[in-house]
Amino acid sequence: MKYQFQVFIIVLLFGGLYKSFAQTDFGIKGGINKTFFKTDSGVFGDFSSAETGYYGGIFADFYLEDNFNLQVELLYIGLNDFKFLNAPIYLKYQIAYNFNILVGPSLNYFFDFFNAKLKVRADLGLAFNLTSDVDIHMKYVIGFQEISPNGVFLGMGLKL
Repeated sequence: MKYQFQVFIIVLLFGGLYKSFAQTDFGIKGGINKTFFKTDSGVFGDFSSAETGYYGGIFADFYLEDNFNLQVELLYIGLNDFKFLNAPIYLKYQIAYNFNILVGPSLNYFFDFFNAKLKVRADLGLAFNLTSDVDIHMKYVIGFQEISPNGVFLGMGLKL
């Protein structure tokens, strides 16, 4: 019930933002992610291990002015038994025809059996519009703490 309330609040937020901006696009996105964990292997020093997972969710793209948009997303990320919600808030800038750079923070809600953890990460992404409704995107996520590791995301988005 607690999660349903949080989803309801997010949907209301998306709806409220939709009314406040004249040109808004909504859509879905998904793809794969590669997450890099830094681990300590005792006497052998630090090394990075990597896991492959998936993600999927929704986005809203709000026109601001000229080549600037604000894009917010809500993504569910699965990485073996490691699951979390990712909510990036991007300033999106069109640097060339159909080619965008996205920069901003992402709020992450990590689930586990004992408690939930809210962490902030930094995202840097690129998106290329294949058509007016379909894009391919890649983002690099920088984690600031052990529980929020670095990662690379590759996927597609579809405007509805």
